[in-house]
Amino acid sequence: MPMKKFFVLCILALCISVVRAQTVHVHKSDERSKGESTAGFSMELDAKREDVNAAWPRFLRELGKVKNMGDHWMISQPVLNGTSHTNGVVYATAGGSEQKSKVWIGAKESDWSADNNINAVMKDLKNIAYRFGVKFYRDQIQQQIDEAQQAVDAVEKQQQRLLNQSKDLNQKLANNDIEKIKLEKALEANKLENLSLLSRIENNKKSQDSVAQAAVQIKKVLDKHKERQRKVN
Repeated sequence: MPMKKFFVLCILALCISVVRAQTVHVHKSDERSKGESTAGFSMELDAKREDVNAAWPRFLRELGKVKNMGDHWMISQPVLNGTSHTNGVVYATAGGSEQKSKVWIGAKESDWSADNNINAVMKDLKNIAYRFGVKFYRDQIQQQIDEAQQAVDAVEKQQQRLLNQSKDLNQKLANNDIEKIKLEKALEANKLENLSLLSRIENNKKSQDSVAQAAVQIKKVLDKHKERQRKVN
């Protein structure tokens, strides 16, 4: 992948994931089930429904025994503000759209008849909804921080790789320049040697012609001597 495209994709990914700081607002809200009203608190979240639906029941398990009832969760023997309530029951739901979610938590006063302070229970439930909202947003931001850090690490790794590559290329260029100088000197020496060899070959050829001519003359003299020898009687 070209470097320019790589950096553009990293920046785009980070910009898309950046979300403005969220403020958690919990509202009093009653839910009706089978004609019976249940007091509680609701909260809207700027998040996908699937993300909230996964995080909400995990958070509720910290309160007690969570049972999925299909359209809601029921938490029995809840622990609220450090106090365990053996007979109490808490209800919770989650819903919304793909981009906007809603969670709700509440309790029926009839389920808490053994508890003399239902107002304290409701206050605890409001705090629980608030704590979930804060934790959910912080967890999402932490995920964005992790993704951003991964992008930073990837860019720094790429920067280091390019720096090492630059050093290697510059060293190869320096070696290439040295080799080029050597080859240029060798080529110049080769040219001089070529001229010298051509000159020596030419001189050798001339010497061969001279020797050949001398050999012809000497052979003539030799033949004359042999002829004179034959004539002696």
